[in-house]
Amino acid sequence: MKVKEILATSKAPFPSLEIVPPLNGITKEELLDGIRPFMEFKPKYLNITCHRDEIEFRQQPDGTFVKKLVRRRVSESAVCGAIQSEFDVELVPHLICGGATSEQIDFQLQDFKFMGICNILALRGDCLVGEKRFLPAPGGYSHANELVSAVHSFEAENGAEGFFSIGVGGYPEKHFEAANMDTDVANLKRKVEAGADYVVTQMFFDNKVYYSFVERCRAAGITVPIIPGLKPLSTLKQIQQLPETFSIDIPVELTKEVSAHEEKVYQIGQEWCVAQCKDLLEHGVPAVHFFTMGKAKNIIGILRECF
Repeated sequence: MKVKEILATSKAPFPSLEIVPPLNGITKEELLDGIRPFMEFKPKYLNITCHRDEIEFRQQPDGTFVKKLVRRRVSESAVCGAIQSEFDVELVPHLICGGATSEQIDFQLQDFKFMGICNILALRGDCLVGEKRFLPAPGGYSHANELVSAVHSFEAENGAEGFFSIGVGGYPEKHFEAANMDTDVANLKRKVEAGADYVVTQMFFDNKVYYSFVERCRAAGITVPIIPGLKPLSTLKQIQQLPETFSIDIPVELTKEVSAHEEKVYQIGQEWCVAQCKDLLEHGVPAVHFFTMGKAKNIIGILRECF
């Protein structure tokens, strides 16, 4: 079932979960055992993240360096296949511009269609380590709105119009490359106008940020569902790492509480996320998306309290 249909027909808000493909060396059984606890809640779909191949320069015996592509994680297609073999759940693999030509994007879409996967989250993707600006692959795409259009072109060229339901990312605190919030919302509108069915937001820790973002989007004419994304704080290091990595703010109230009770950061983070989730549900959000980062315990606790 397509996500847009799930959103249109669900009588109550529901949780969606994001799964990160494991590092190489993890077995299929270990992957599935990590996902199994979530299935207690009968999730309507699971998102599977995509990670572009990395580049390393390896020194040769003669002192020169050779550029090598390195893949540190199991591919999302392999993860999707493993999950399909064990669980009856819809899958939403991420499709990214980074590191892929237009032909490679088409090949990936063909694989998804072959596997019966009719949902996609279309994202530009991150820069490579060391890049100051995002550089598309030769013949690839620079922006997510181009990727959304490419998915629809693939459908038309393969007699599969309407096969995919497409989600895109939104940034309640502004994408770090956007000049201002108005520009960022305009960029999001371009993605929706290209044919996206819904939006999933980046994580945030202050619900007021999300509500303000939704108001801006509606005022700009964006009418598709906007699903809030949450991640519970779980380690002290994340107080610094999350703002640096995702260009988000962590409320002073939360940082003060963690600083005063460092030994309870995991509990504090979970309780904060529970409060966020309950407030969002009270405000009538269509669903709540959880960035699990491959960890089940705190997410399970939140789901038990909220759904």
